[in-house]
Amino acid sequence: MRGKEIRLERIMNRNTKKTIIVPMDHGVSDGPIAGLIDIGQSVNLVADGGANAVIGHVGLALHGHRQGGRDIGLILHLSASTKLAPDPNEKVLVNSVQNALKMGADAVSMHVNIGAESEAKMLSDLGTVSVECMEWGMPLLAMMYPRGKNIKTNNDLDQVKLAARVAAELGADIVKTVYTGDPESFREVTRGCPVPVVVAGGSKTDDRTTLELIEGAMAGGAAGISIGRNAFQHRHPDKFVRAAACIVHGNKSVEEALRILEVKS
Repeated sequence: MRGKEIRLERIMNRNTKKTIIVPMDHGVSDGPIAGLIDIGQSVNLVADGGANAVIGHVGLALHGHRQGGRDIGLILHLSASTKLAPDPNEKVLVNSVQNALKMGADAVSMHVNIGAESEAKMLSDLGTVSVECMEWGMPLLAMMYPRGKNIKTNNDLDQVKLAARVAAELGADIVKTVYTGDPESFREVTRGCPVPVVVAGGSKTDDRTTLELIEGAMAGGAAGISIGRNAFQHRHPDKFVRAAACIVHGNKSVEEALRILEVKS
């Protein structure tokens, strides 16, 4: 398991044991959306801001590899669907652990929608990938969301606790899930999950709202954040990541983080 330990250090801050991850896998689900037209430039900006890792499909490694400047961890996403699919909640395997190793990945990720009609297959794939990750010493991040026709709200505490725990029980090293709305309830999620939990950013919103979400999640025991649109679609992605790091790694307040965004560049 030493390989997992070494690779995890490449996507986590060694001193704080926390992480800032910027997912950029949207090219498959949504196409070339704003902020990801030039994926190489997007990686450069969040890396300059201090992000610990980025998540994406094979295209991220092929077309977004940073050949200079500060290093940044690479998490290759192994599952996918598009917004045009009959059921976008059904994620299918599109890559393998062995190929991710060949491409220089520091970790892999899988997406599972708990409550979806295809939940059983997604859980089967997660379990298979988890065993392969143990064999090859590859860290596994599991994106776990309550989603499906019987899910009324995707941040229900009991459902989020279940989703996070399922990932840990099946061998994930890091779990990404949604914020439950306040630090007290989110602490129930992190306490009930024996591996680090990072919080998703959700839909694009304003700076204060996103930073308050980050602050609340960290107060609730989160091990960091995995925020996409609110980072790479920001006017200044580098400054936003720097502001987020102020909270995640520096234990600073939202007000202090907002001052970073006010600085003219």
